[in-house]
Amino acid sequence: MSTHRFFLPAARCQADAILLTDREAHHAADVLRLRVGDQLEILDGTGTELFCEARAIARREIHLAVLQRRHRPPLPYCLTLLQAIPKGKTMDLIVQKATELGAARIVPLRTERTIPSLDGDNAEAKREKWLQAAIEAIKQCGNPWLPEIALPQTPAEFLARKETFDLPLIAVLQDERRHPRACFAEFQTQHGRPPRTLCVWIGPEGDFSPAERHQITAAGALPVTLGPLILRSDTAACYALSVLSYELQAGSGV
Repeated sequence: MSTHRFFLPAARCQADAILLTDREAHHAADVLRLRVGDQLEILDGTGTELFCEARAIARREIHLAVLQRRHRPPLPYCLTLLQAIPKGKTMDLIVQKATELGAARIVPLRTERTIPSLDGDNAEAKREKWLQAAIEAIKQCGNPWLPEIALPQTPAEFLARKETFDLPLIAVLQDERRHPRACFAEFQTQHGRPPRTLCVWIGPEGDFSPAERHQITAAGALPVTLGPLILRSDTAACYALSVLSYELQAGSGV
């Protein structure tokens, strides 16, 4: 079975004969040179893998027959990355790596020290671009669960939702802070199980402002360290998600 993977929304994956169109069809036909009879894998973003065979190929349309369906359950934990938007295209990379590391949701943050100004149509266009980065990432790593990409918002706007997490964390450069492992150990001792819902706040270059940091910690986020060195925002996101994924997988036996 070919390891070439493609994405198709779940609503278009219900029948035994499905159609690959537009960007995905172009990539299959013109880049990968897919031929009739070749087999491929479709990910629907909601946990289902479809193993298919190409039955007819045109430039922007490929008819597929579904040979097998397989549903993979989500990870036993739900990890949310609250990420200050960096300048340039760095957010694309953060979304890609966060997807590969199993983040269930990515919330881009407009902070006091965020340089890009995103409002209205511009924000929606950015969100669509980041969603495409996540789609490419699940195709690369074989994760059938597409993370939710939220619209850009301020820390205050997110906190106003009053969401609760088993373990909310914030990476900080100052103040009292602990290693994430200490937070996991404390939660395990208190609850007799690993956390199931987590979030981690990653600030912009120069960190969150003191007012933002106070607001976030006042809402319950625990300050953690990412080591003795000052990391770029994108490096901090990858580091934090790697550490949290390691602890979560060790604790849940994934």
